[in-house]
Amino acid sequence: MDIKAVILAAGKGTRMKSVTTPKVLHEIMGKTLLGYVLDNVKNFVSEEFVIVGHHADEVENFVKTNYDNAKTVLQSPQLGTGHAVSMVCPQLENYDGLVLILCGDTPLVREETLKEFVNFHKSKGSDITVMSTIFDNPYGYGRIIRENDDSLKCIVEEKDANSVQKAVKEVNAGIYCLNWGKVKLAFGELKTNNAQGEYYLTDIISWGKAQKLSVNAYILENNDEIFGINSRLNLAQATKMMNRRNLEKYMTEGVTIVDPESTWISEDTTIGQDTIIYPATYIEGKNTIGKNCKIGPCAHLRGGVEVLDNVKIGNFVEVKKAKISSNTNVGHLSYIGDAELGERVNIGAGTITANYNPLTKVKSKTILKDDVKIGSNSVLVAPVTVDEGANVGAGGIITKNVPSWALAITRSPLKVLECWVKRAAK
Repeated sequence: MDIKAVILAAGKGTRMKSVTTPKVLHEIMGKTLLGYVLDNVKNFVSEEFVIVGHHADEVENFVKTNYDNAKTVLQSPQLGTGHAVSMVCPQLENYDGLVLILCGDTPLVREETLKEFVNFHKSKGSDITVMSTIFDNPYGYGRIIRENDDSLKCIVEEKDANSVQKAVKEVNAGIYCLNWGKVKLAFGELKTNNAQGEYYLTDIISWGKAQKLSVNAYILENNDEIFGINSRLNLAQATKMMNRRNLEKYMTEGVTIVDPESTWISEDTTIGQDTIIYPATYIEGKNTIGKNCKIGPCAHLRGGVEVLDNVKIGNFVEVKKAKISSNTNVGHLSYIGDAELGERVNIGAGTITANYNPLTKVKSKTILKDDVKIGSNSVLVAPVTVDEGANVGAGGIITKNVPSWALAITRSPLKVLECWVKRAAK
């Protein structure tokens, strides 16, 4: 059965205290919160709808720039979560498949979890399925109230719950799977008779029960996955939770993380076996790192980096949007950006690729072919190519292409003034 996704991303996110950035575009290790949610569903849904509102233009631009299969739908004014979903009704008027509803501020939900959730919905023959989880302290969450047969009776929001309902520890995780053909009519019949005066998405449960539909709840075992981002504190907490999960995965797959407490690696990075990541290394964005590499300590990979096998990236090295081929070494205190390094290249300490022209705002590429050697404290001013086997002397400022097996030197002749120190001291 076909599946489409609706992602709620219209909220203002007042507690983020952000003037310029909408909540769902805040980042964890170089990737937006909304980006995580979109990526977690894009491989098994046919179409994604992002409901936008606050800072709609910025969110819409992000979606259009990065996701071909996603559309944005404006919610204005924002009258609640039920109202938000109703915004897609015109686009899905003749649709009769499944609709998966998620929140744009829950980046920790895994693709595997969402697939299991949809499979549960199908196996139960359910028309409406809500994802739930258990919290020892459920304050702030809508409570899951079940029937005697364990099916879902209703969801009661914190502000509307009585003392008995507030004692329930099973809570609404905010993710829904709907048989759209049967449930779409609910969004024209929701009411605002609640403490917030809004159209609650949760009210589709009582609507479904009244229509004699099959309504169920799927319990998510790991409640970390539905951790929502409502503040900068939440953002920092979610970042730590995600990083811990990522590092555990890499170590399980044969990667040595010398100090997990000081190492940060994005989930969109792949790392080969027997690679060692040294302390205080930060790897963000999407990257590929091969086998038997040594990265760090204190290295920073900023995304778009492809590192092949047996590469060494030393301490205090920054790499961005670059390919580094096998058996190449990048010495400490270097910057490699918008570059392509061949095999068996050696980059001396303190070398930088000057890739940005501040006048034209254009970034250009540096290409170093196989067996190139770059002396310490060199500057490679892009666009520039150093051909196979060429050497650049220490302190070189390279503004022109260097041919194969040549030596490029730009330093001034050394002057030695004998006894100068003793004379100056008199």
